[in-house]
Order: sequence, then C-alpha cells, then structure tokens
Amino acid sequence: MPPTTAIGQLRVSIQGYAGAFHEAAARMHFHDREVVTVPGHTFAEVITQVEEGESDVALMAIENTLAGSLMANYDLLQRSSLRITGEVYLRIRQNLMALPGVKIEELREVYSHPIALMQVREFFQAWPKIRLVESADTALSALHVKEKGDRTRGAVAAIIAASLYDLEILAHGIETNKLNHTRFLVLERGRNTDGDSGDKVSMSFSTSHEAGSLSRVLMVLDAYKINLTKIQSTPIVGRPWQYRFYVDFLLNGNITLAQALAGIQPITKELRILGVYPAGEKP
Repeated sequence: MPPTTAIGQLRVSIQGYAGAFHEAAARMHFHDREVVTVPGHTFAEVITQVEEGESDVALMAIENTLAGSLMANYDLLQRSSLRITGEVYLRIRQNLMALPGVKIEELREVYSHPIALMQVREFFQAWPKIRLVESADTALSALHVKEKGDRTRGAVAAIIAASLYDLEILAHGIETNKLNHTRFLVLERGRNTDGDSGDKVSMSFSTSHEAGSLSRVLMVLDAYKINLTKIQSTPIVGRPWQYRFYVDFLLNGNITLAQALAGIQPITKELRILGVYPAGEKP
C-alpha cells in the first residue's frame, strides 16, 4: 500500500479539483482509506507532486471508451520515475447542474471540460439558447457557478461536484453514449517493480527499424498464450519513423513474468516494465 501521512491520511494527487471525476475514482479505489486529494492543474503537475513527495500516490486517466487513449499521458509516464501499482475503471455520468431553484429554461451558458461537452452535445440540441463554454475542469466549472451566483450559468460535472458546491442537478446522465468509461492508473514513486504483485503487466519497448520487428514480439507473446489487452504506439521524438510501443497483458498462471521477458528481451530495445498490479474490475 502507498505510504501515509503522519496523521494517517493518504494524499492522492489528481488532475482537476475537488468534485472532479479523478476524485471520484480515487475515493472509489481507496474506499477503505482516509483520502485527501491534492489538486493539480495539469497531468505533468500531478506527476511532479508525487515525485517530489508532495503526495503519496497519483491517479491519472489513461484512456476513455469514447475519446480514446491520452497519448500525452503515456509520454509523461515513460519519462517519469513512477510506476503503475493499480488501475481503476469508472463509469462516467455527466450531469447538468445549476444554482438551487434554477430551471433549465433560465440557462444561457453551460461550462465544462471540452471532452465532457463533446459527450453531451446531443442533449443540448433541444436547448438552442444555451451556449456551451469550454473550461479547464468539470469540477472547477461547478465551483464557478456557485461563486458567480448567476442564475443563467450552469455546469456539466459529476454528482459529487453538485453535492460539494451546493448545486442542484437539473438532468442526470445526459451523456449521449451510456457506455462511457475511463480507465485511471494508480501511480507511486520508484520504478522498481520487484516487490509488486498482480496479474496485469504494463510495459514499453521499441524495436529495430526493420519490417516485421513488432510482429516477432507479438508472435512470442502469442506462443506463450499471453492475453494481450492493449497495444499502443507513439512516435519517438528525435527518431523519425521509429515508435515506442506500450503493451498491457494478463499473466495466465502458466508462465511467469520473468519467462515472458526472457522471450521478448532479445528482440526489443529500451524494454521497461511500467507496472505489475492487480487488474481492475471493469463496470
């Protein structure tokens, strides 16, 4: 388990502010701990907070079923001194909220994060007088509605934000696609995974710049009957037409991680284990 503060609290860095989906995921994952969230304006700031000991652990979104993978976060993870020690799947429900007593007909502007607004545009087609305005964070949008006290302003955010900022929900679950889930990574200080355990492994590697290099790696994993759950590639900066691959897989019990690595190490470059952890429960 992550280290705790002197008073027994677990400091969890999140991108966003109190009431954000990151906080909801943190409290769900660490449900048996006293969680104190440490807000970060950017994901880079979240990483730095953990590296410098300002928090004990971080929660960082890595992919969404609608928006896809957050490629910049893969790069942050690769360059960081952190490792993955868990994952959380959260069902994302977007809710329209405003000051108590306000009717939806009174709203003229609704604020939220760009991705959240993308997920609810169909709902607002029935309300052409409402202008959707992008902001830095869903929870911060809710906070601003409370602070401004303007009855023509609303926000799209999580239920926890409405409760936290004394707002009233005008419409629940307004996202177009109800199969909207985000996967979050739990990150801790240190790259050494020797003391970690679990059935899921995340790793990164590059290959030689020749045809068939990646397929040889995949053939080895397939021969070991390893359940590959994700593969993602990103360009390597400064090395045109070369790519770094990020792979998640499940160990099936018939082969150890050491055996799997022994099979692919000779045909990969810059192989790094990003984390060994228990697979999260999908909704």
